[in-house]
Amino acid sequence: MEWSALSAGNKPVEIPIHGTDDVADVTGAGDTVIATFTAALAAGADTEDAARIANCAGGIVVMKRGTATVSAEELHHCLEQYKN
Repeated sequence: MEWSALSAGNKPVEIPIHGTDDVADVTGAGDTVIATFTAALAAGADTEDAARIANCAGGIVVMKRGTATVSAEELHHCLEQYKN
């Protein structure tokens, strides 16, 4: 499964959803994604990078029970996978 990142003047970028189909809980996942995406943009990331960061954050929290957070270490580990 994939989702697309769109930005003005650029072609859509297909981003594979991070994680597995073994979702534990989706509570707060949408909030995590939009907050992470917005924070990344505010920090200077472009749309594609912000979408990849948000994708990782959302994929991490759905693997945890209840309202969950993402640690910097978890996010860093996920983002390293995009480099390979």
